[in-house]
Amino acid sequence: MARDFHLPGRSPVIARDGMAATSHPLATLTAIDVLRAGGNAVDAAISAVAVLCVIEPHMTGIGGDCFTLIAEADKPVWGYNGCGRAGHKASTEALTAKGMRAIEPTSPHAVNVPGAIEAWGAILKARGTWPLERVLAPAIRYAEEGFPVAPRVASDWAKQIGKLGNSPGATRHYLFDGKSPTEGDVIKLPALAATLKAIAKDGPRAFYEGAIAEDMVATLQARGSVLTVEDFARHRGEAQEPISTNYRGLDLVEMPPNGQGLTALVLLNILENFDMAALDPLGADRFHLMLEAARMAFGVRDTHIAEPAYMRMPVPELLDKAFAKRLAAKIDRAKRVPLPAHPAPGSDTIYLTVVDRDRRAVSIINSLYSSFGTGICTEKTGVMFNNRGSGFVLDPDHPNALGPNKRPMHTIIPALAMRNGRVETSFGVMGAHYQPMGHVQMVLNMVDYGMDIQSAIDAPRAFFEGESTLVERGISAATIEGLKSRGHNVMVEASPWGGGQAIRIDWDRGVLIGGSEPRKDGCALGY
Repeated sequence: MARDFHLPGRSPVIARDGMAATSHPLATLTAIDVLRAGGNAVDAAISAVAVLCVIEPHMTGIGGDCFTLIAEADKPVWGYNGCGRAGHKASTEALTAKGMRAIEPTSPHAVNVPGAIEAWGAILKARGTWPLERVLAPAIRYAEEGFPVAPRVASDWAKQIGKLGNSPGATRHYLFDGKSPTEGDVIKLPALAATLKAIAKDGPRAFYEGAIAEDMVATLQARGSVLTVEDFARHRGEAQEPISTNYRGLDLVEMPPNGQGLTALVLLNILENFDMAALDPLGADRFHLMLEAARMAFGVRDTHIAEPAYMRMPVPELLDKAFAKRLAAKIDRAKRVPLPAHPAPGSDTIYLTVVDRDRRAVSIINSLYSSFGTGICTEKTGVMFNNRGSGFVLDPDHPNALGPNKRPMHTIIPALAMRNGRVETSFGVMGAHYQPMGHVQMVLNMVDYGMDIQSAIDAPRAFFEGESTLVERGISAATIEGLKSRGHNVMVEASPWGGGQAIRIDWDRGVLIGGSEPRKDGCALGY
C-alpha cells in the first residue's frame, strides 16, 4: 500500500549503508554520525539513547531502565534486560500496614534501582566496538553546551510543571523561574553533564558506587525510600534469550518476562484465528477484534507476568496456540463482552532502532516510565528517578507482588520481526501499556494490509482504559459509530497513542527502509 502523495505525510527513508530512526532529529543524527565514523549499530544506538536522556528528559533518563534486542548475521538474537530491582528491604506487608493499596507513581517507594547505565556498559562490552567515553560524548556536549527544545518536548514538558515543583532537585534542574521551557529555548543541564562525565571517565560503577550513588540514596531516603547504597552497588542486568511466536510466516521476537512482550505474542496468537486481511484496515470490524483480543491478552498479562521465578504458568504454556484458540472463541464479533480490565495506561519512553552496513540490527528502549518518572530528582547530580516500582501490586499472593530484590512487570519492550531466520524489521512502539497493542498493530499493518513502513506507523490507533475505548482523532466517524454499535464506550484520547520507529531490511535489493513516528519530533535518516 503506497503513500497517497496528495495527502500530508512523509515517505519512507531508503538508504544502503546504515540507518537510524529515533524520536528526535538530533538523536537520529548522532546515530548516523557514529555509523559514518566507523562505529557499529550498537555504538550508535547507545550514543543516541544517551542523547535522548538529555534532550527528551521527560521521556527518558539515566535514572531509568533499558532493554535491547540485537540481531547479527549467523548468531542467535541476543537480548539484554536492564531492569532495576526493588531494594532488599522492600516489602508489600510494610506498605499495606501503612494503608497503601497501590504504589503511587510519585511515591519514593516507586523508585527502583536504575538499570540503564549498567545496561549501556554491558551492551557495549558484549556487542559494541567503541568505549563508553566516546559513546557518551555527544550527550555530554548537549547537556553542557545546551540543546534547543523541540515542539513535542515543549508541549509535554509544560504539562509536568506541578510534578517538577514537588522536588527541589527537579525544580532546580528542570524548571526555569518556575516555568517549563518553550519551543526553541536552549537548555543546559550542567549537573547531568557532570554525572555523565564521571560515568564516561570511570565507567558504570561510577554511577552505582561512590559519590553519585550516595547522593541518589540520600535523596531517596530523605523521602522515605528503603533503597540503600548496597542495593545500588549490587545491581546487575541480565542477558536473556528472547521469546517469539509465528504470525502468518513472520516471527515476532520479544524479551521474556518480567517484560510485557509476552502480551503482544498472546495477542497475535489470538488474532491469527481470524481472517484479519479480509477486513478494512481502518474499519470498525478490525478495531473491534483487536480491542477484544487485546483485552484478553492484557488479562493474561495482569494475571501472570512477573519475575519468571514467581510466575504460576510457564511461558510456553501461555504461548501455546491452543490456549490462544480458546481465548479467541470467547470473542463475539458483533459486540463487546465483559473481560478483565488492566491498569490505566499513560507513560513516557523513548524507543529507537539502528541498522548498520553489516545488517546488525539494534532494537532498544529506555524509560523513566511516567513523564519525568516520579518527579524526584537529585539536587547535586541531576538524576531524575524512575517510578518503575509502581508496576508492582500490593497483593502478597500475586506473582507480581512487591518484594526484596524483585523486578516488576515491565512495560518497555523492543521488538524484531524475523523471517526465515533473518531480521526483516527492527521496530518498537512507545507508550507504556499500549506497547504490545502497538507492536501488533504494526505487524498487522505490514503483514495483513501490505502497508509500507511509514504508513504502518502513521495509521490511526485505538486502545482501551478500563471500560472505555479511547481512539485517536484519525479514526473516522463511521468507524467510531461502528464501535459504538458493538457496545464500545468510545472517547477521543487527548494525546495520541504511542510513538513508533522502524527499519526494514530489504535483503533482495540490499536497501534499508525506515519510518519514524509523526506523533513525535523525530525522523529516520540513512546514508
